[in-house]
Amino acid sequence: MPIAAVLTNPRADRVSAIRALERVSARRRYGRILVEGPQSVREAVRHVAPRVRDVYLTHRARERWPEIEEVALAAGLYVHPTDDAVMARMSTDAQGVLAVLEDASPTLAQVLERITTPRLVAVCEQLSDPGNAGTIIRAADAVGADLVVLSEGSVDITSPKVIRSTAGSMFHLPVVRGRSLTEILTALRERGLAILAADGAGEGDLESFGMLHRPSAWVFGTEAAGLSDLARAQADRVLRIPMRGNAESLNVAMAATLCLYASSRAQAPLAARVRR
Repeated sequence: MPIAAVLTNPRADRVSAIRALERVSARRRYGRILVEGPQSVREAVRHVAPRVRDVYLTHRARERWPEIEEVALAAGLYVHPTDDAVMARMSTDAQGVLAVLEDASPTLAQVLERITTPRLVAVCEQLSDPGNAGTIIRAADAVGADLVVLSEGSVDITSPKVIRSTAGSMFHLPVVRGRSLTEILTALRERGLAILAADGAGEGDLESFGMLHRPSAWVFGTEAAGLSDLARAQADRVLRIPMRGNAESLNVAMAATLCLYASSRAQAPLAARVRR
C-alpha cells in the first residue's frame, strides 16, 4: 500500500475513533485493539500482519525506527504519517508509533486444537494488574510456553496497558481469556497436562520436585489473595519457591517467571530429543 497523506487534524473522526479504543466498550463494539510503542508495533507487523489495519508514525519515529515502516509497507499495510499533535491525541504512551489491529482472540478450545502436544501452559487466576499480566505473558514467551490463559475476572488482555507491557510477546504465542478456572483446568488435564500451582504454603518446593519434566500447566493466584482454595483443590501439586533471603514473598509475576523457567529447563532435554 502507498503511504497515506500526513494526518494533521487532532479532531478528525479517525483520531477520535482510535482514542476511543482505550475503553474496553469501544474495543468490544468495533472488534479492534490499540497497540502502542515501537516494540509492540514492530512485533505485530512482523508476526500478525494480516490483523493489522493501520500503522501510524510521527516524523521522528519514522526516522528512528525505519524498519517498522519498511516491514509494514512490504506486508501491504496502510502507513499513516502523523504529526505530533495528532499522535498525542490518539495516545500518550505510543512514543510516536501506534497501530490498530483486529481483535482475533481465540478460544481455549481453538488453541488446543492447533497445538499437537502442549507441554507448558501458564494459567492466571483473576489477575487484575496489567503490568503483572504483561510480564507473565512475556516470561511465558521467553521460556517457550505454548499458551497463557487468564481466567474470568482477570484484567482485559486487549487493554493497551497489557499489550504494551508484553513488549510484543502478545503476538508470539496464544493468549486466551474469559473462562472459569474449572473449565480451563479440565480442558488442560484432558490434554495430558499435570496441574501445578504456585503458593508460599505449598507442600512441596520447586527445587526438589522431580516431575517438572512432565507436560504441565502452572496456576498462579491473584495479587492480593494468592492462590484460591479452588485452585489448590484442583491442582495435582502445590509447590512453593524456596526463599533463602529475608524477602517475605515474591509478587505473582516474579513467581510465575521462576516456575515457568524451572519447567522449561527441566523439559529442555526431552524437547531436544523430540526434535531429533
